[in-house]
Amino acid sequence: MSDTYDVVVIGTGPGGYVCAIKAAQLGLKTAVVEKRPNHGGTCVNVGCIPSKALLHATEMFAEAGHSFADLGIDVGRPTFDLAKMLAHKDRTVEQNVKGLDFLFKKNKIDVFRGTGRIAGAGKVAVTGDDGKEETVETKNIVIATGSDVAGIPGVKVEFDEKVIVSSTGALDLEKVPERLVVVGGGVIGLELGSVWSRLGAKVTVIEYLDTILGGMDGEIAKQFQRMLSKQGFEFKLGAKVTGVSKATAGATVTFEPAKGGAAETVEADVVLVATGRKPYTEGLGLKEAGVEVDERGRVKTDHHLRTNVPGIYAIGDVVAGPMLAHKAEDEGVAVAEIIAGQAGHVNYDVIPAVVYTSPEVASVGKTEEELKKAGIEYNAGKFPFSANGRARSMLHTDGFVKILADKKTDRVLGVHILGFGAGEMIHEAAVLMEFGGSSEDLARTCHAHPTMSEAVREAALATFAKPIHS
Repeated sequence: MSDTYDVVVIGTGPGGYVCAIKAAQLGLKTAVVEKRPNHGGTCVNVGCIPSKALLHATEMFAEAGHSFADLGIDVGRPTFDLAKMLAHKDRTVEQNVKGLDFLFKKNKIDVFRGTGRIAGAGKVAVTGDDGKEETVETKNIVIATGSDVAGIPGVKVEFDEKVIVSSTGALDLEKVPERLVVVGGGVIGLELGSVWSRLGAKVTVIEYLDTILGGMDGEIAKQFQRMLSKQGFEFKLGAKVTGVSKATAGATVTFEPAKGGAAETVEADVVLVATGRKPYTEGLGLKEAGVEVDERGRVKTDHHLRTNVPGIYAIGDVVAGPMLAHKAEDEGVAVAEIIAGQAGHVNYDVIPAVVYTSPEVASVGKTEEELKKAGIEYNAGKFPFSANGRARSMLHTDGFVKILADKKTDRVLGVHILGFGAGEMIHEAAVLMEFGGSSEDLARTCHAHPTMSEAVREAALATFAKPIHS
């Protein structure tokens, strides 16, 4: 039996570890419970971080093979060493994990290794790998257990992480598949599809909806799909997958039109099932503790991330909202502040989203579709990177910036960027929107020349007046 803690956080993914660190910084006696050998959750170990390492490595390979010659750089036909690429990925993960170990020690956060379960008011039972259980007493519990692979609704999928893989297995393929079928046209599928496409795989994406990147701005998604098609992707949209099974060599995927029609079968060396994720609450003891969940299995919380049980909070993928690491981090900070008696808050209207492909896709705020559905009148301003001097100099002229602002007040409601470095450029829009800024505010802010970010300013000019360079 340990001393009583002020906060015990179950799970040390982005939401959990940030919550614990912030709580400790605010003077709260803090402990975490983690069942993995390493901290960081899915994101650091088998998600955001390793995928970005492979995306960067393969993007450099693709650049060397397609763009260097136009810049006067002759390297011949580049080759790649997959083992070294995977080793780079593993080193990146290891560095991040070690960084988290250091931060826990620095902030004097106690770590309990094992699977956590809510055992009653102010009690967390931790079961170690040896089966032994210890009870940790605490004034407050934060559920930060993240999410797991969702699979395909109504279809039995047996993952072996070699031929039929989740995002985890897709990060560790021993060789480049000749044919890769991706089930799901969302962020995870398109990012990992890009990794293997650049290395030579023929990628086919099967998506239930009539568009990729469902939920993102329709115009952005449509143009992005065209770009991926030019890169060699094949898309089968409006298609419902009815079966995934291993064959003598590789696997087969059966699908049919979502609106009804004849079934088709496609063969693949590897099938990546990337149909989203579901909240992970298995073995957490929610029912026994009386913690309510919604129809999708997510923990119900109020605006202060409190569950219906006093002293129990929940954050990240296990609650409603976008399953994004940075959203979980913001919630972690907010919960720590609330427990410490401060006014923690998350502005869910300003949560950026990024697809780390080439080019990147970045978005913050409302889409045109959402504004139309809500009956909000707006002005839209766009500017293409093909008219941007820095983009031309770097041979990155694909894409555009779109800004949506309230027609009456000019307050920016949404910004969408398709282009090189979009994930970095989106943040000036996020800062602007956090402070309720207008398109004119952005357009009248001096931007360094020549930069890609000038396209953001030009799009702002196009929203309330006219762009200078288009």
